[in-house]
Amino acid sequence: MADNNNGKMSYEEAGKKGGQATSKNHDKEFYQEIGSKGGDANANEHDKEHFQNIGSKGGDANANEHDKGHFQNIGSKGGQATADSHGQDFYEDIGSKGGKANAESHDKKHFQEIGSKGGRSNNNNN
Repeated sequence: MADNNNGKMSYEEAGKKGGQATSKNHDKEFYQEIGSKGGDANANEHDKEHFQNIGSKGGDANANEHDKGHFQNIGSKGGQATADSHGQDFYEDIGSKGGKANAESHDKKHFQEIGSKGGRSNNNNN
């Protein structure tokens, strides 16, 4: 116990002591359950716009704290972690799903236009 506040524990010290005692008495499942209940209660109290707003604020704060290299680095690490944990079948499956979704959302004319643009771009590079 700290000597501040006339020998009384601060709120921070009391909270830490209580948290340590609680963690000794409960397992991982307990924390998952109360976390889920809290998440559900929070979701019931707020609408989609609220979560979009706080997500946007967090994204802006994160973008202001880090440079392009930081995001390239974490993207590379995430990509490598995904590659390490998934085999070729995974990539074939998601590629096939993406290709089907793309084909369903665009007509023949769209693919002709992008193919033409790609062909012109390649010719300019030679």
